[in-house]
Amino acid sequence: MTEIRAGIVGTGSCLPEKVLTNEELTRMVETTDEWITTRTGIKERRLTDYGTSTADLAVVAAKRALSAANVNPAEVDLIIVGTSSPDMLFPSVGCILQDKVGAKNAAAFDVSAACSGFNFALATASAFIENNQYKCALVVGADTLTKYLDFTDRDTCVLFGDGAGAAVLKPVKDGSGILCNFLMAEGAGGNYLTMPGGGSRDPELKNGKRFISMNGKEVFKFAVRALETSVRKVLDKAGLQPADIDLLIPHQANIRIINHVCTKMKLPKEKVFINLHKYGNTSAASIPIALDEALADGKIKKGDVVVLAGFGAGLTYGANLMKW
Repeated sequence: MTEIRAGIVGTGSCLPEKVLTNEELTRMVETTDEWITTRTGIKERRLTDYGTSTADLAVVAAKRALSAANVNPAEVDLIIVGTSSPDMLFPSVGCILQDKVGAKNAAAFDVSAACSGFNFALATASAFIENNQYKCALVVGADTLTKYLDFTDRDTCVLFGDGAGAAVLKPVKDGSGILCNFLMAEGAGGNYLTMPGGGSRDPELKNGKRFISMNGKEVFKFAVRALETSVRKVLDKAGLQPADIDLLIPHQANIRIINHVCTKMKLPKEKVFINLHKYGNTSAASIPIALDEALADGKIKKGDVVVLAGFGAGLTYGANLMKW
């Protein structure tokens, strides 16, 4: 019997229209374009307005993915959204999305793994499809973290942008699809990257803030190790070597992290997709937006080995390896 795998049959993305450049940031916080570019590789990012929520972006990305896949929303039977900035504690973004796109036959829920959210959601959906539990999954990564930034804190406010990316998964039997994945957490390092306030520990915001807080030095050390580990773990599972990768799509957080790992793994620049200079760190949306752009740019062809790898708060990290 031919093995059933989950294959991506369509992608889509959505980015807010408003662009915030490094130059504009210099008028908001003590920083320079050179400081931001040198340390992160980011030149600009997209910001949602007050009235636009995470679900709003997710709906647009999802509809584009469904259109690209030529899938009727009623055919979708599973929706998983990776996000750490939901519209509200409940209902989930997944349930809001189910209603807005008309996927009335779908189970729907959110996955909270911060910037690793899309990889965690993708691995979960692929397992359901491989086990013949569902036939058509809509997987989304969406975040609007700029709504939780302290724009007087240059260590965080220069990093993040808003966006959403989506993928439609169906069973495939031609040897393509998601071959393996790797997911991991290190909760002991959770305090290195947090968004305190608003949860059950401080529901009334008595500490006076609900902003992203980060220990940049510790997060950087973790990220370099986690990104490399994630890539090597899925390669080992697939019986492949770094040289077998046709395209690596890493979490778009910091160019120094990506370059460091690619140098260690001897991956040439043409095998790594980068768009963080345009969008910054869009958290769970980072990888699916990059995947959608890579496909649109013709960077992926049939038979290519593609690795999606990233890391995030939690601390979390993971990767999915697929044959296109």
